[in-house]
Amino acid sequence: MNYYVTTSIPYVNGDPHIGFAMELILGDVLARAARAEGHTVIYSTGTDEHGTKVAEKARSLGKDPQEFADEVSAKFRTLGDLLGVDPDRFIRTTDKGHMQRAQLIWKALEADIYKAKYIGWYDVRQEEFVPEAQADPERMKPDHPQAYRRLEEENYFFRLSNYTERILQAIDSDALRIVPKTRKNEIVSLLHEGLDDISISRPAEKLEWGIPVPGDKTQVMYVWFEALMNYITVLGYPEHDDFKNFWPAQVQVLGKDIIRFHAAIWPAMLLGLGIELPKQLYVHGFVNVGGQKMSKSIGNVIAPMEIVDKYGADAFRYYFLRHVPSYDDGDFTWEQFEAAYNNELANELGNAVQRTAAMIQKYQDGLIGDIPPAEHDTGEYREAIAACRFDRALDDVWEQVRGLNQYIDQEKPWEIAKTGDEEHLREVLAQQAGDLLEIADLLEPFLPSTAVKIRGVFETGIVRPLESTLFPKLDTVVAGQ
Repeated sequence: MNYYVTTSIPYVNGDPHIGFAMELILGDVLARAARAEGHTVIYSTGTDEHGTKVAEKARSLGKDPQEFADEVSAKFRTLGDLLGVDPDRFIRTTDKGHMQRAQLIWKALEADIYKAKYIGWYDVRQEEFVPEAQADPERMKPDHPQAYRRLEEENYFFRLSNYTERILQAIDSDALRIVPKTRKNEIVSLLHEGLDDISISRPAEKLEWGIPVPGDKTQVMYVWFEALMNYITVLGYPEHDDFKNFWPAQVQVLGKDIIRFHAAIWPAMLLGLGIELPKQLYVHGFVNVGGQKMSKSIGNVIAPMEIVDKYGADAFRYYFLRHVPSYDDGDFTWEQFEAAYNNELANELGNAVQRTAAMIQKYQDGLIGDIPPAEHDTGEYREAIAACRFDRALDDVWEQVRGLNQYIDQEKPWEIAKTGDEEHLREVLAQQAGDLLEIADLLEPFLPSTAVKIRGVFETGIVRPLESTLFPKLDTVVAGQ
């Protein structure tokens, strides 16, 4: 089976933060798990590069918008490398192919597009037209540091209102599944209020940095409208085999702040094109730092590289996959991270690997013998991944890790060795090695580098010890900075 998973594409007005780093690894887990099940996978991410905010940021730095977008987009590519994420596709909305296909999509939607005057607020920070009823009164004031802009301009509109009932029916029936249920309820409530038509262009005289509207060079496409198209332009919509073979997406991963775009506007666009809706939207929460939202003014912004440089990519992945709730907001502190690293990764998993390898070397000259097949039921683990409950899936894995440590302490191979019962000792140590190989298989979507290392120690039947411990204790890591 073909399996297509996407992240949202972040806006290139700033450097990558830990929230999007988490989203990248969420998508990566789904892609790796699907490959492990034998599926052919396309995992796509990328960057969103047009719009007022990018143009203004570039201008403030004395740079051309394309030059600025190139620099920041490269940082998002590097972020994937840093985290052990290797997407199959990385799309940029300034790619020539995306721009050409976006114009094809516009033309295909022309029956639902009309020209009218937009009078209202515009949020440059979010690149979002803001309905009066949803506007923050404080940001309507011109002296507010993030004040809305008041627009009065001739734009193109999309008949979003035509699709309210069909979208609602798809979400209610789970034909378009939204997880968690709280996010589904949120968008259903919005749909029951009814969707208004939306402005989907800006005058080129006010914003040159965008894709021209086909047949009207005086207008450019609204950044969100054309950015959403990336999920099918990256597959070569409308004619390429990848689009025919991989759409609809099995899962689209996104943050809770952009659910309206993905669960209302995007489905309407797809329905207007006459193509299937994605099967599932997985909506994750935010990552706070010490109970507070990350903010430059507070001074609590943490770059992903800070964490990875200290602890490594797999430790980063572990914390944000297990200790940030999959269906809610999470929190990061250095103290919480260090506790998870030392107690769970170093003590529980790392020690199990090290003790097992050392005992096989000491008592059996490194020869494992016949390794028993895995016997644990992994049904709940697989169900958890399918439901995007990554924290629960790792809870299941850690039950096995702790179970293995209990087995070692109960069997006491060092005591068996004293009795001279070589056969029983060989069975116990082979069981330990077999359990660790099964744990490595279960960890592969989550901690891919760690899984490779564990397999490397045991899978040949002859112990090949690691050059250093799997997860060096914290004082060792800090000393090596």
